[in-house]
Amino acid sequence: MPELPEVEALAQHLRDNAVGRVVARVDVASMSVLKTASPPWTELHGRTVTAASRRGKYLDLDCDGLHLVCHLARAGWLRWSDNLSPTPPKPGRGPIALRVHLGGVGFDLTEAGTQKKLAVWVVADPAEVPGIAKLGPDALELDLDGLAAVLSGRTERIKTLLTNQSALAGIGNAYSDEILHAAKLSPFATAGKLDAEAVARLHASTQEILRDAVRRSLEQDAARLKAEKRSGLRVHARTGLPCPVCGDAVREVSYADRSMQYCPTCQTGGKPLADRRLSRLLK
Repeated sequence: MPELPEVEALAQHLRDNAVGRVVARVDVASMSVLKTASPPWTELHGRTVTAASRRGKYLDLDCDGLHLVCHLARAGWLRWSDNLSPTPPKPGRGPIALRVHLGGVGFDLTEAGTQKKLAVWVVADPAEVPGIAKLGPDALELDLDGLAAVLSGRTERIKTLLTNQSALAGIGNAYSDEILHAAKLSPFATAGKLDAEAVARLHASTQEILRDAVRRSLEQDAARLKAEKRSGLRVHARTGLPCPVCGDAVREVSYADRSMQYCPTCQTGGKPLADRRLSRLLK
């Protein structure tokens, strides 16, 4: 799933290439991607793109005060083209869900796989998007005291809190693994029970991991962002490989629709975490 660094890089790409251009046409190849009906997407036609920004993991394209907001979900992506085909994509054929024409150039919103969760809204105010209205403070903008306030009194595992967009916006499964590894914290640690030193490590690692990922992402074009993200990961999606810090094998805890990775030596005092799914398979 695209997270804060990749969405920030996509927003920057749109700021560099789309701002100032006029929306000639929007083609909707999958009606299910649209989560709003009024105003219709055709209201974007003829409007000038005035800004592009990131709100948590949402991408916001401001077109003269009317916003095209998208959430790429797990398998969605924005594919820019300097020579966009004028032919509308065929509904139900291929990965393209929506195409935005900007006078010869433009972009497609695509989604791979069978789980169609890519979502698009056309709104006068981004706060009309339910997920944006519920966003917590942005992970990149939170200082140490702010993070301590977010953690205070929380009873869930720190891994769960980091990926809760209502608590902290922008971090997903991959970067939460990376942040906790850098902070030397167990994913199962209770968020509200971290001591001051642990909170300070968590804040420092959050800023370091995300800012470095943003920097690396901004150096790539949109087509290479996914590969760049994978190349920078130290524990996430590296089950069984050696930890780059201590050499221990990276371990995994699996859930129904996702998994998380961690290093026992760096994060849990050498003890493997309970993996209920694996335990059931071994019975």
